[in-house]
Amino acid sequence: MVEISDALRTVFTGTIERRDENYVIEVPMEEVSHGTIRENSVYRVALLNTPGQQVKRRPESVDSTPPVSEGEQRTVTIEAVGREGDGIAKVERGYVIIVPGGEPGEEIEVEIERVTPSVAFANATDHEIASEPTSDETPSA
Repeated sequence: MVEISDALRTVFTGTIERRDENYVIEVPMEEVSHGTIRENSVYRVALLNTPGQQVKRRPESVDSTPPVSEGEQRTVTIEAVGREGDGIAKVERGYVIIVPGGEPGEEIEVEIERVTPSVAFANATDHEIASEPTSDETPSA
């Protein structure tokens, strides 16, 4: 499973928009209301591509509870690979699920192991990562 620093405050999906002479990334209201981050504070930001995917604006009244729960099993599609090599899937409301060994485009069954307000960690339940046969294994014909 990917090692996430305790310094990571949140993971969310946002859109870069131009406002006058600046570009702005809107932070979802629930990130501030959960106390994950504070208004008028300074944070470092990392960006991950979501190729070919348009993000819809969230209504302000969206339920802010995570859309998954520990022990839940569900099918996800891996959209990208994180810096540590783990698969990144997004589900309802752009909520992120980290899946070790997941590859982009792969649809796999996972079990949710740990849930935070902004990201969940899961393990594949039916996913086998291909490996090369060892020298003492004979490939079947």
